[in-house]
Amino acid sequence: MPLTTAQIEILQAIATGLTLKSHRDLEGRKEYRLHALEGQSTLVAWADVAALQAAGLIDSNKKFPVATYWLTDRGRAQLNLT
Repeated sequence: MPLTTAQIEILQAIATGLTLKSHRDLEGRKEYRLHALEGQSTLVAWADVAALQAAGLIDSNKKFPVATYWLTDRGRAQLNLT
């Protein structure tokens, strides 16, 4: 599956130390954000996160209300980090 520019940027952000998290509220709405160590966060499109998960490039700890994502071995290989 060819990745979009946004999807590659998400993978690269995780690889360089940003944290991807999904924040869920009590009504079940999710918001995906990349968090920098300095405290800033950037909104990420749900479709990009879903595509990366479906491709097996990222996985999460599936926690509620905030799940944290990481690169899988396949995701690291996609970025030639292995």
